This record gives sequence, C-alpha cells and structure tokens, in this order.
Amino acid sequence: MSVSIRFLPDDVTIAAEPGEPLLKVAERAGISIPTGCLMGSCHACEVEIDEEETICSCISAVPPGRSSLTINLFSDPTW
Repeated sequence: MSVSIRFLPDDVTIAAEPGEPLLKVAERAGISIPTGCLMGSCHACEVEIDEEETICSCISAVPPGRSSLTINLFSDPTW
C-alpha cells in the first residue's frame, strides 16, 4: 500500500512505499533537501513531519501503517 507524501512549502505530492528513504522520495518529487553528514548528526536535513515531530530525513524512511504524510521543509540560515 503506497503512502501519499506531501512536501511543503512547495505543495508537491508523490506516492511512496513504506520503508523508502525520505531523501529518495524527495528526489523523485523534484524536492531538494539539504544534507551534510548523511548520518543524522549535523541536522542539516531536518524536516517536520505532520506539524508534530522533527526528524533527520537522511536516516529516515516512509513509515508503515500510514496513508498520508506531510513533510515540511524549513530553511536554516546556517546551512
């Protein structure tokens, strides 16, 4: 069962599979998420999920058991 992923603020929606890396989903959608270390340490790739939780997208995947997910990219002026 695919998950509908909506990227904000660009308002781009794409279907993804549970377990698919978030950076790959964003790339397929034409969305650029800044990265640094690719290990979750530098937090350059932080995104907000469903206005609740902040995660590092470089070490995160589409969670199972969801029909939709909203990912809000915010810009960090230090990156």
